Amino acid sequence: MEQSPLDSPAQAAAEHQGASAPFYIAATASFQEAWPRTLKHGDTFAMFDAHGDILNAAGNPAGIFHQDTRYLSGSYLLIEGHRPLLLSSRVHDDNALLTVDLANPDIVRGDEIVMSRETLHFVRTKFLWEGSCYERIAAENFDRRAHETRLLLWFAADFADLFEVRGMHRSGRGGCYGERIGSDQAMFQYRGLDGVDRYTHLQFSPPPSMLDHHHAAFDLNLAAGERWSAVVISRFRNSARIGGPRFVPALRAARRQSRFRAREAAAISTSNAVFNKVFCRSVSDLNMLITETPEGLYPYAGIPWFSTAFGRDGIITAMQMLWLNPDVAKGVLRFLAAHQATGYDELSEAEPGKILHEIRQGEMAELGEVPFKHYYGSVDSTPLFVMLAGRYFDRTGDKSTIAHLWPHIETALNWIDNCGDPDGDGFIEYRQRTDKGLNNQGWKDSKDCIMHADGRLAEGAIALVEVQAYVFAAKRHAAKLARQLGRKEHAEALERQADSLRKRFEQAFWCEDLGTYALALDGEKHPCRVKSSNAGHALFAGIASPARARRVATGLMRREAFSGWGIRTLNEGEKRYNPMSYHNGSVWPHDNAIIAQGFARYGLKEEVLRIFSGLFEAVQHMDMRLPELFCGFRQRPSSGPTLYPVACAPQAWASGAPLMLLAASLGLTIDCARNEIRFERPLLPPVIDDIAIRNLRIGHCTADLSLQRHGRDVVVDVLKRAGDLRVVTIS
Repeated sequence: MEQSPLDSPAQAAAEHQGASAPFYIAATASFQEAWPRTLKHGDTFAMFDAHGDILNAAGNPAGIFHQDTRYLSGSYLLIEGHRPLLLSSRVHDDNALLTVDLANPDIVRGDEIVMSRETLHFVRTKFLWEGSCYERIAAENFDRRAHETRLLLWFAADFADLFEVRGMHRSGRGGCYGERIGSDQAMFQYRGLDGVDRYTHLQFSPPPSMLDHHHAAFDLNLAAGERWSAVVISRFRNSARIGGPRFVPALRAARRQSRFRAREAAAISTSNAVFNKVFCRSVSDLNMLITETPEGLYPYAGIPWFSTAFGRDGIITAMQMLWLNPDVAKGVLRFLAAHQATGYDELSEAEPGKILHEIRQGEMAELGEVPFKHYYGSVDSTPLFVMLAGRYFDRTGDKSTIAHLWPHIETALNWIDNCGDPDGDGFIEYRQRTDKGLNNQGWKDSKDCIMHADGRLAEGAIALVEVQAYVFAAKRHAAKLARQLGRKEHAEALERQADSLRKRFEQAFWCEDLGTYALALDGEKHPCRVKSSNAGHALFAGIASPARARRVATGLMRREAFSGWGIRTLNEGEKRYNPMSYHNGSVWPHDNAIIAQGFARYGLKEEVLRIFSGLFEAVQHMDMRLPELFCGFRQRPSSGPTLYPVACAPQAWASGAPLMLLAASLGLTIDCARNEIRFERPLLPPVIDDIAIRNLRIGHCTADLSLQRHGRDVVVDVLKRAGDLRVVTIS
């Protein structure tokens, strides 16, 4: 069997970058060299090239992955031994289907061209459904005479764990082999070191002219104008049993699910056709990343490296989507409650009440080679979980779900006050408990991202600025929920704790000479006096005083922080600033959207529009899809932003950024208790003159709304109303 070789250049790069950080993602090739064609359904995702092929090389994440394992590592189509000519290639707007148009090249035998190029037209149609990849290959002869030709489909499976594909070395692997089964099937089997058998089944209809465990050949004899087609179904299982729907029923089910999800959420259209495409792409990407779990809908974090449930990412994405579709927040809350830690475990960094960081299902996670089977090494997921519960209740008034979640909210609060604050100083900190885990455990989790002004890395138990802000907001939200459940004394205690935290936070984190909050406190309680985007999250959570919020915002919009495309993670001029780094000078769309929402909270709407405009201009150079991050170089005339080589796209919280930015610009909040849709000082970005929002839900009520620019003002009109709801505009 063919296996992907370990990428020694990747390992060398990792060592150079300090990849004693074990989960460094090596970059030996850029995803951006050719935009991949990405599909996802459930726990399966695929990355093809423009031809619809899987051409694998070291460090290349191409392939079809299922439950964190690459079940198909190679696949390509040849015509008479040659690669076909590419005519067009696109993933449909709903992300359900990949369609590739191809033509034959000149076919030469001896000195004679026996078939001129573009005589035969081929269409490859591919989609994923329930752990399987479906492909239909159709051919049509446009010549006036018959042609004979051979199509050859080559395929391979290496069953590499996702962390192997990322560049991690393993001391050993299981064994795998492939075989032909009858005239129309081939199979690969891998017996993992975890004792699990993993199978890739390939089924061909009609049966190929020739088949072995790496090749399927179809000998075609097409008359003038004749058409032909074949179907290839690849199924990924932990069982040798073959089963599942055929091509047409599976395609219908996939399209039906896509249409259903689109109908459930509010729909947006504006006067700007480009923004409409960006917004449509964002919503389609979110719908693709959303996975149905036993607890409800959950947005997987991103493709290729993070196509699984991440606590922090899921919560923030649910917040971004909350005004559009609150069902996602409900699913996220129920899922994370079901996987909340109940005991102590050093390898997974679990502590009672702590909220999940991530789940992995691959062989390396099962064996403990990586700690991520159920991993709890994030310090912010727990307060963010409580924040989301409060925001979800404000949006929906769903008291029964909150009552169900309340024991989980209480244990989360207990973790914040106890395990999360081991020294009892009122701030929650993190410290890496195992050398297999993450060094840094906030959203900026690379090894070198928490530092002092002189460039020294912070040591000891670290208290991040944004995490204290999240705790403040969590306790405020928890107090409100406690009152709803008749727990008045508990609510009052939580309010006192939040007020006390605010005072201590201002004293410990504010740096008067910098005009911003410190990035963190180190283990000696010394502030990391560094200008970073983290301070903007204090505005998002509402812990900052109004006067200091304005100073933070002023600093974040200065040239050393704002690149023109967006706010950098670290200011230009800081010792560790590097615009090409992962967290020390790059621009992250979700980070900017969170900061913009914080600006809106304090009435800083002009600053919101600058962020909105910068990211909107950037995305037009990025195939209308905001990636996980991009480089923080300054905006240059007649030039687009500089891409980051291994940024995930789609990435859930990047896809959710336009939704949060739009809500921040419009000052949009939904208050279920008052049955009220509220617009506070609504502004439209310069590129948009009017916007229509349809099917915006509050409970059983819906509204269709129109917002139009009139000079500097925005006028809100109700186009249609079903139920007793109010629409309020605050100037």
